[in-house]
Amino acid sequence: MKPLSFALIGRSGCGKGTQAELLQKHFGNLFYLQTGGLLRELAKLDTLAGKSAKQIMHEGKLFPDFMIIGLWMRELNVNVKEDQGVLFDGAFRRLIEAKQADEYFNFLGRENTLIPILIDISKQEAIDRLTKRRICKGCAKIIPYIGEYKKLEKCDNCGGELLHRPDDNPEAINNRLAYFDKEVLEVLDYYKKGNRLITVNGEQSIEKVFEDILKAVKQ
Repeated sequence: MKPLSFALIGRSGCGKGTQAELLQKHFGNLFYLQTGGLLRELAKLDTLAGKSAKQIMHEGKLFPDFMIIGLWMRELNVNVKEDQGVLFDGAFRRLIEAKQADEYFNFLGRENTLIPILIDISKQEAIDRLTKRRICKGCAKIIPYIGEYKKLEKCDNCGGELLHRPDDNPEAINNRLAYFDKEVLEVLDYYKKGNRLITVNGEQSIEKVFEDILKAVKQ
């Protein structure tokens, strides 16, 4: 049986990173591909592309398709083993990205093994979470504003200092939520037409969201 892969989709702040951690622990052999993490690493570089990436992130705008797909392809080609599935965190945000991913998986002989999962939260819930979530200064782990994570004073991964994310400013938050309605809904329609989309209520406890995901993928 070919390994399953997953694409976690949802408004910023819906808990994709948290659910990604749980999926990794449950399945044990998933290559984790976090779009935001790749872009933040790019933005740290003292290069022309790095400086452009930093500006785009600060404004909360979408990166060009070729940039996103290029970063993914390099990571997938270099790292994914034959017995591994892929866990996309923060993908796919544009229709072309979803279609390119399907073409890539077909090329690998893994047709119908990529499962898109929408973690559904309202726009207001997203705003509430984004204005309060934090990031670890040490290991860059994102600390969501939900459940027991609200009480953390230090990173539960490395003990590092918790800071407010610089790209969680009002302008960037509004831009990210706006492009979800403009671009990502088209991706969701694409998956719905293929009867592939799994939707779970993201405004539940972390444990209940994960339980619903496993039920939906029958694991």
